[in-house]
Amino acid sequence: MEIQIVATGVVHRVPKDLREVLIAAPKVLELWNALTPLARNEWICYVTIVKKAETRKEHLVRLQADLLKGKKRPCCWPGCPHRRPNAAKWFRD
Repeated sequence: MEIQIVATGVVHRVPKDLREVLIAAPKVLELWNALTPLARNEWICYVTIVKKAETRKEHLVRLQADLLKGKKRPCCWPGCPHRRPNAAKWFRD
């Protein structure tokens, strides 16, 4: 069994479901590991901040598609409110 390295973000750790998605798609994992830690952090927050399981699954699919298209960060994303206090205004608790 080969151990897969999945790089993490600055504030957030890679959750289990995202890790599984990345390991299942070697090209996506390669692109993921090539991102900067701040970019990975934005993607992790983008996936984990949603409340509904269905939305989270959609974000995981979009993450894969966007990375394969060459995108480095989530589009139309104000940024991680856990790292950038100014972005918190876009999110409700």
